[in-house]
Amino acid sequence: MANTRSAKKMVRKIATRTAVNMARRSRMRTYERKVHEAIEAGDKAAAQTALRDAQIEIMRAAGKGIIHKNTSARKVSRLNSRIKAMA
Repeated sequence: MANTRSAKKMVRKIATRTAVNMARRSRMRTYERKVHEAIEAGDKAAAQTALRDAQIEIMRAAGKGIIHKNTSARKVSRLNSRIKAMA
C-alpha cells in the first residue's frame, strides 16, 4: 500500500485514468460490434455507415494510447475487407 502523500495521489490518478481508458475501450468495442452485427445481418449500407462511425472511434482510441496505431489500422482494414466481401 502507498505510504507517502505523492504515492497516494498517484494511486488516485491511476484509478481515474484506468476508469477513463476502460470507458474508451468499451466504446470502441461497441462500435466495432455494431459493424459485425450489420455484416452478419447482410445489410451492406448499414455496415458501411457503422464502419464510418467505428473508424472514428478506433482511430481516436489509437490517438489516446488505448491501442497501438498499427492495431487500429489492422482493425479498420479487416472490417473494411469483410464489408467489401459482401458484394
